[in-house]
Amino acid sequence: MTWCADQELNPLTARRVDIERYVRWLQDVRCYQPSTVSRRLSVVIGFYRVCVIDQALPHSPADYVRRPLVPPESPTLGLGHLQFEALITTARLSANPNDFALITMLGLLGLRILEACGASISDLGEEHGHRVLRVRGKGSKVVLVPLPPAVARAIDHAVSGRDGGPLLRNTLGARMDRHAATRRLKLLADTAGIRMPRMHPHMLRHTFVTTMLDAGVSLRDVQIAARHADPRTTMRYDRARKTLDRHPNYILAAYMASGT
Repeated sequence: MTWCADQELNPLTARRVDIERYVRWLQDVRCYQPSTVSRRLSVVIGFYRVCVIDQALPHSPADYVRRPLVPPESPTLGLGHLQFEALITTARLSANPNDFALITMLGLLGLRILEACGASISDLGEEHGHRVLRVRGKGSKVVLVPLPPAVARAIDHAVSGRDGGPLLRNTLGARMDRHAATRRLKLLADTAGIRMPRMHPHMLRHTFVTTMLDAGVSLRDVQIAARHADPRTTMRYDRARKTLDRHPNYILAAYMASGT
């Protein structure tokens, strides 16, 4: 809608060429990744589909708009095992207790940054003997995420006996937002000696998935833990790993060892 307003275009009179111009603007001007462009185009297609259903339009101008090709591998880089350990150690030793809670919630629970920053003390609870955190995810879906002891201790340290309010706070004592969380993450990464082209919170969610896969957790269980609606999303993370050590060539060579 903002793009249409800038173009002085009524969305209900848009043609297919206008929507393709919007897609090109997302790619060339905003420089979004193909997956992001595809998601935004899906919203536009859904909007016009409802317009047709409600008889506001005779047909959808987005029906034959070409979707960008989304690569099968995730472009997001995750941290290596040693890098992740260094980041956790640096956060644990930080004078700011929110740092350790932030890193464990992103990297050991796999929360999205908005989920972590939006969590409140009232979301903590206990279910069947497990410490849990009530998380509001995509589509306002509420799930209970179990807290491993290390994460529970980090959160308790950040809460510091408070009865209410946000779990994570900024330096002013207010709720931490995604911008403050990104700044804290970058500072911790620099302190830990981690040099990445672009350090951002989603890298820890990526690390959460790939580290689970490296630890031998099944793809189905990882999909459930990451709360991916589509298993193909989890598979994109799996394909992005450097899996030379699991390459089938080694299995074949070992099987034919007697002849080689």
